[in-house]
Amino acid sequence: MTLAAKGRTPRRIVAGEMSLDRSESASPLGSTQHSFRVRRHSARTSDWPCGFVDKHSATKLLRQIPCIGPIRAALLIALIQTPYRFRTKRQLWAYSGLALETHGSAKYRYLEGQLRRSKKPVALRGLNKNHKHDLKSIFKSAATKGSGSAGPLHDFYEALLAKGMEPSMARLTLARKIAAITLMVWKKGVLSARLRSSEAGRATQKQ
Repeated sequence: MTLAAKGRTPRRIVAGEMSLDRSESASPLGSTQHSFRVRRHSARTSDWPCGFVDKHSATKLLRQIPCIGPIRAALLIALIQTPYRFRTKRQLWAYSGLALETHGSAKYRYLEGQLRRSKKPVALRGLNKNHKHDLKSIFKSAATKGSGSAGPLHDFYEALLAKGMEPSMARLTLARKIAAITLMVWKKGVLSARLRSSEAGRATQKQ
């Protein structure tokens, strides 16, 4: 019994992987399977979502940043939308889950009859939990890639390790650095001279 006999409408998947209409349901099984394979191949090899994001004015700026490729640039534009939501880099860190939560008590105490600020160190409670998880994943994955590939980000990571910082904390610092660079480049529309020269050298090596 066909779908039309049952009174059901043919199934259609808009994502581009499969599409069934009345003409295909009536065709032989072999040709229908062949059309499925063609559509799957075209969906996998298409440049979505990069093709749509390439029209955005910020795409070229973000792709100049090391370890920010077309996919990460597309996700950053979709998640942040505009950099002017954040006045400082610390606001972006908090939104991305890269801000450090601190806890302190007894900030002030009386010494010789006067109220003075205590020198007791502030206790760290880890990263903030109320954040955009997808955005945190973008910056952390970019930091992981930057720490393992040659370039200015790798040099920054190695300098942190040379100072005695743990690798996990060094990658976190690198992720915060990438987030700060992203906000600066997106707002001002310029890349620092060191990063620009590094990208130019990398493009020359590929040629």
